Amino acid sequence: MILPIVLYGDPVLQRRAEEVPPNFPDLDALIQNMFDTMYTASGIGLAAPQIGQSWRLFVLDAELADEVVYKGQKRVFINPLILEESGDLWPYAEGCLSVPEIRGDVMRRATIRLRYEDAQRVVHEETLDGMLARIIQHEYDHIEGRLFIDLLNPLRRRLVQKKLQLIRNGKLRPEYKHRPR
Repeated sequence: MILPIVLYGDPVLQRRAEEVPPNFPDLDALIQNMFDTMYTASGIGLAAPQIGQSWRLFVLDAELADEVVYKGQKRVFINPLILEESGDLWPYAEGCLSVPEIRGDVMRRATIRLRYEDAQRVVHEETLDGMLARIIQHEYDHIEGRLFIDLLNPLRRRLVQKKLQLIRNGKLRPEYKHRPR
């Protein structure tokens, strides 16, 4: 099922999400719905707060990031925790399904060490780098109540204020299914 995506200005995007409990009902259906929603909106990642659900859960398909190295990286992250960020900071023009028509350079560390549960609730700890680490950091920000626009340099942030206001007021709407403002 394709779910509506929550847009900038919705309070769910500004609060830290709750842990997904062990007995969470219909988790498999929620995960599948998140993938369906992400693919329909042409995204490469989607966090539960972006569909209005304040859970520490996100999905991604890094193969869609045009990086051959990430083939087979359709992944689910439940209750993730970034344990360490390391390496050089590097800029990349990020965008977000919850903040349509805005992109901007965000500085992120090249490598992360992450603990999370997969879709079968098996705990993993791994080190990831490059674009895959960046996508994870972006989605992780969602479950922490941050958006990529919070990380833009002050000048760029000022330049996008008018568009942000249009999104907040429901006057700038994406073509994909979204929650009306």
